[in-house]
Amino acid sequence: MNNTFDRYASLVFLLLGIGFMWQSTTISSSAYGSTVGPNIAPFGLGALLIILSLRLFYEALKARGQSGKADKLDYKRFLIIFAAAFLYAFFLETIGYIIGTFLFLLVGFQVLERGKWLKSIVISALFAAGVYVIFVVLLEGSMPGFPSWLS
Repeated sequence: MNNTFDRYASLVFLLLGIGFMWQSTTISSSAYGSTVGPNIAPFGLGALLIILSLRLFYEALKARGQSGKADKLDYKRFLIIFAAAFLYAFFLETIGYIIGTFLFLLVGFQVLERGKWLKSIVISALFAAGVYVIFVVLLEGSMPGFPSWLS
C-alpha cells in the first residue's frame, strides 16, 4: 500500500463524489416511461464515493505511522481494467447491459485472480442479470437489456 498515493487519491475521489452529487441535482428528477429518475444513480454513487474516500483517507492516515515497504504499482492490470471499462461504456448501447456487464466483470475477475473460470462466470452472470431485473422489473426503469439483433 502506498500511503502517499492513497491520501491524494482519496482527496481526488472526495472531490469527484461531491461533484457527482452537486451535478446530479441539475438532472431532471423523472424520465419518460421510468419511475426512477436519472438523477438517482449519480447522487447515490457520489455519496458512496464520498464515504469510501473518507474511509481510504482514514486508513492511509492510520497506516502512516507503520513503517513498511511500499507495494509496487501494477500498471498492466490497471491498463487492462481501464481498457475494459472504456470498451464497456463504448459498446453498452450496442451489446446491451447484460452481455456488456457480464463480459466486463468476467475480464475484471480474471485480471484480479487468474483461473477459477466457473466461479467468475457464475458471479458475473448472476450479478448482471440480478441488477437488470432489480432495475427494470422491480424499479420499472429502462436500460438496454440485450442487443436488438439478438431479439
